[in-house]
Amino acid sequence: MNDLFVLFAAESWKPVLTALLLPPVPLIVLMLIGARVILPRRGLGWLIVLISAALMWLSACTGVAHLLGRFALHVPPPLSADRIKELKTQAKGPIAIMVLGGGTEPFAPEYGVGSLTHYSLERLRYGLWLSRETGLSTGFSGGVGWAQTESTPEARIASQIAAKEFGQPLKWIEEESRDTRENAGRSVALLRRAGIKHILLVTNGWHMPRALAAFERAAAGEMRIEAAPMGLAQNTMRPALEWIPSTSGFGDVRAMLRELAGRSAGS
Repeated sequence: MNDLFVLFAAESWKPVLTALLLPPVPLIVLMLIGARVILPRRGLGWLIVLISAALMWLSACTGVAHLLGRFALHVPPPLSADRIKELKTQAKGPIAIMVLGGGTEPFAPEYGVGSLTHYSLERLRYGLWLSRETGLSTGFSGGVGWAQTESTPEARIASQIAAKEFGQPLKWIEEESRDTRENAGRSVALLRRAGIKHILLVTNGWHMPRALAAFERAAAGEMRIEAAPMGLAQNTMRPALEWIPSTSGFGDVRAMLRELAGRSAGS
């Protein structure tokens, strides 16, 4: 699917098509279809309306997001404490931590400059924490995404935040990629030139399966790609609340479905 976007030079339309395919747009359309069918076929029309209403309810439940992450995306576990200690003994080897961008705020008025979204900032924070714990150097991959027109490359913003706010300058900056597939291809090429043979890949758990597959394809067996997922904290809310719609539940389900769509499109 991604090859078709490239063939017709329509890659910039991917964010628009993704937004149209994900909830709530298709469910609203389905509900409108049901309302129209009510006139000639009352029973079928109400069935479509009720199904679309139920799906809209479920699309905003954290319980659905958890099920999608466990059974559809197969999110890998985090690095264990023992594994981190083992990596510390290999700090002088050809190993690098590579953090994948998760979006920018082109201009944050409270700072007077561009900033990172919470997804991107949390990934950067974990990558730098992992760097402190292991002694490994860190890089960041992210340019200007397809959904943006003009903006400072994400990796450049991350580099400034890492140095000024965390006191840990990044060693590698890849600022040309526009999606996960390009993150992989450009990062692998950059780190290959630096003699790296082993990449610790940092991104959100729900994004990791697609990112890991993209990096393994780009590395073509020449590098070891190891998952270092983050954002895997267990939910502590009452079980009943997981099945009541919420803004956080809607965001979580949408992120999971977006990953499934991205995997199908090969992007």
